Amino acid sequence: MKLRIRSNSIRLRLLRTEVEQFAKAGQISEEIRFEAGGSGYLRYSLVTSPVAESMSARFRGNEISLVVPVAIAKNWTSSDEVGIESEQPIGSDGSLKILVEKDFECIDRPDDPDRADAYPNPNVTC
Repeated sequence: MKLRIRSNSIRLRLLRTEVEQFAKAGQISEEIRFEAGGSGYLRYSLVTSPVAESMSARFRGNEISLVVPVAIAKNWTSSDEVGIESEQPIGSDGSLKILVEKDFECIDRPDDPDRADAYPNPNVTC
């Protein structure tokens, strides 16, 4: 799962096996460590919620969680739909743009280690 943060936007890209795991378990997480042991890490998660009405993000402790309503998650994981997106109001600071996408194989990097598990890129013509 790839995490991209820029200004007031956050995006996750998932490989095929990650989408399958998310569909089956209703959640998927990864973390990045900045130091050995202790609190020097950041966990990022994609989770489903039976009570959520729209996709949202939250930040608590060392974890960023993107929360997706169950029905939206089921539709996304079982269809050709590439991404799901939402905007979360954050008061006078505007809004946070949230995007979750299926990760396509990289056209210009054939040696990309994620290539085998990525979704076929629709921009490739044969």
